[in-house]
Order: sequence, then structure tokens, then C-alpha cells
Amino acid sequence: MELETATFAAGCFWCVEAIFERVKGVSEVVSGYSGGFMENPTYEQVSSGKTGHAEVTQIKFNPDIVSYKDLVNIFFLTHDPTTLNRQGNDVGTQYRSAIFYHSLEQKRAAEEAKKEIEDKKIYQDPIVTTIEEFKRFYSAEDYHQDFYNNNQDYPYCKIVIDPKVAKFRKEFIDKVSE
Repeated sequence: MELETATFAAGCFWCVEAIFERVKGVSEVVSGYSGGFMENPTYEQVSSGKTGHAEVTQIKFNPDIVSYKDLVNIFFLTHDPTTLNRQGNDVGTQYRSAIFYHSLEQKRAAEEAKKEIEDKKIYQDPIVTTIEEFKRFYSAEDYHQDFYNNNQDYPYCKIVIDPKVAKFRKEFIDKVSE
């Protein structure tokens, strides 16, 4: 089976990576940058908010095991898609909520999932997640890769990522790989 690719921005990429690394059918998750105009940006450049890029995770998955729409639903329910350019204390356009679609099928699935979440009124505020055409992905520096798995005692991991991973495990028990 040929793997497919999904690219999501949902605040700090450490959080998003930690969740999607635990999804059945996901074979690879890479933290990086997408959606901006600067070529080969560094973390420091993206953190400045002046590159147009968001912190993203790029996910390789087997659609015979987990559908793209399932991944989008996990995305929507494991971060706050109602806060513009912010997730918790992480503030700026680099922390925006965005889905970067790789095909028209993905675009339709993302739009459909977003509408279903809105119709269910899961969130009191409107969803501000953008659905944008994928253009380019730049891998983040090595020290950002597998950050949660390699630094589980780090305070940010304990305070911010642990609750998100716990929520994923509770809400999507049938999708957990470990």
C-alpha cells in the first residue's frame, strides 16, 4: 500500500507530533514549517512570526488503516481550533490552526470534517482553522524531532503535552497504536 501525506498546524509542533505518533496506521511524523514565504527557515526565524510559516507536522499514513478524515477529526479534537494565531501561551501566526491539503480529496474531507464539528457545536466559539493548499514543507531542526518521546520529564511536556496525549487516548481509544 502506498502511504499518503497529511500536514497539520495546531500550535506547537511538539504537541501535534506527540499525538499523531500514537495513531494506528501512522508510520512517520516529522515536525517542520509550512505555509510561509521564506525558503529553508530556521526555528528562530519562524518563531519571530515574520516568515509566514506555521509550526506543522507532516504525517505519513496508511489509508487502509486510518483514513484522512479520521486524522482530521483527531486534529480538530486535540487542540483548540477556535483561537486565532494561538494555542495556550503560544501566540503568533506560527501557532495558527491550519490544514494544508495535498489533494482535492483532502480539501473536501477537511471541509466536511470542519462543518461536522461546527454543526455538532463541540466548541462555543467559531472554528478559525484555515484549509490551505500545501505548497512546501521544511523539516525542523533535529532537536525538535520526537521531542516529547525524548523529553517526557521536560516541564512543557508534563504541563502541556501530557494532557493532550491523555485526551487523545480517551477520545480515540480505537485509534491508539501503543
